[in-house]
Amino acid sequence: MTNSKKYRDRIYIIKDIILTLSEYGQLNQTSLFSFCGLNITKHKTILDNLEQNEMIQRIETVEGKRTITIFKVTSKGMAFCNEILEPFENLFPRGGHSNSKF
Repeated sequence: MTNSKKYRDRIYIIKDIILTLSEYGQLNQTSLFSFCGLNITKHKTILDNLEQNEMIQRIETVEGKRTITIFKVTSKGMAFCNEILEPFENLFPRGGHSNSKF
């Protein structure tokens, strides 16, 4: 593919967010989006949705006049990743290449 921007399905973005948080323990929003290759404006709703569904946890601390927002994956988020997202990606690998013989 010559185009440097590759489309990534929402399900894979969610998996990348959960796995990145599990790898690093906790990250601020800028680092999380940078590691996952996401755009804050375009993909913030995914982060909000994951928080509403208790897949990730938002922790805000105030340092002087700044509010620092840290995200952590929850046990529910890890279970979702292991029980649903991993099997999904095994059935439907990224890039559309299937291991199926059909």
